[in-house]
Amino acid sequence: MTYMIQRIYLDANYRRHTLKKGLTLEQAQAYCSHPDTSSSTCTTSAGKHRTRKRGPWFDSYTTED
Repeated sequence: MTYMIQRIYLDANYRRHTLKKGLTLEQAQAYCSHPDTSSSTCTTSAGKHRTRKRGPWFDSYTTED
């Protein structure tokens, strides 16, 4: 089984999109545990800009079809 990372926005006007594919569960969990994968904990200028532009967001993993 493989996993993918998707970025999800609170504002429904922005569709979720896939960031990474073909990950193991351990890789997906490690990616999503990083602080820069959520608008509430992000510290990078790119993440803060994204939050100002699109509102709250987070990265999540799910199984691939």
